[in-house]
Amino acid sequence: MQQSSVEINGQRISYLETSAGRGRENPRPVVFVHGNSSSAKTWLPLMQGDFGGPFRCLAVDLPGHGQSEPARDHADYSLPGHAAVLIGFAQELGVTDAVFVGWSLGGQIVLEAAPELPEAAGFVIFGAPPVATPAQMAEAFLPNPAMGALFDEHVSKDEAELAAASFTAPGSGLALDEIAADILATDGAARAALGASAGAGRFADELAIVAALQQPMAVLHGAKEQLVSLDYLRTLDFPALWRGEVQVIPDTGHAPHQEAPKALAAVLTDFMADLANA
Repeated sequence: MQQSSVEINGQRISYLETSAGRGRENPRPVVFVHGNSSSAKTWLPLMQGDFGGPFRCLAVDLPGHGQSEPARDHADYSLPGHAAVLIGFAQELGVTDAVFVGWSLGGQIVLEAAPELPEAAGFVIFGAPPVATPAQMAEAFLPNPAMGALFDEHVSKDEAELAAASFTAPGSGLALDEIAADILATDGAARAALGASAGAGRFADELAIVAALQQPMAVLHGAKEQLVSLDYLRTLDFPALWRGEVQVIPDTGHAPHQEAPKALAAVLTDFMADLANA
């Protein structure tokens, strides 16, 4: 595993990369995009496990998260701002033909960026219900007291731990120390500005985006998710939906890549295989 950085629009953006797949004929890159108040490290269970061996994987730190610099303009802490970074990252690293995998906020960023990534092989999102307006968020997301901290500039240790627990299935035995540490290390302005911009509707019509997609998109969901409504996801019907339905990962919550990386790796591997055979 290698940590590197790249300059995008004058800002240093950090990322993790595996070397697997280099030297193979036309290896398909996979770009991972983490969620709100997280970092590229959240993907290590996948990248260092069953999935990272066969595939070249890159995981980006969003501005103000992980090892990346904070945004110089807080207006860039928005879905359009983060999407611009993702597009620039893909172009700079020469991976515009990758499969883009987004978790939570990362999934919304992937959705926002998708129209500007016409060479992408496919998309995978989870914990990221596509919506068209701010009003739809109440239907797409489940009420949870932990959500508020993820849009507040100042977060206490207790609030970070409560938010981390909301990422998992109820009663999960997953250690939450690193998840909470990422929350506390994130630039608080990133949370506050994101919440303000999303509440003001500064994001694309994601339902229109998925309806127009030409590449396959897998929508995954943890069976014991505490933050996203499966009932809402099952109302989605768009031509590019992989296998025609939401793929439910048993015994996991909002973060199946952390809770059940082997199960998620199996689903991602199937998705990659279907792309290769298309």
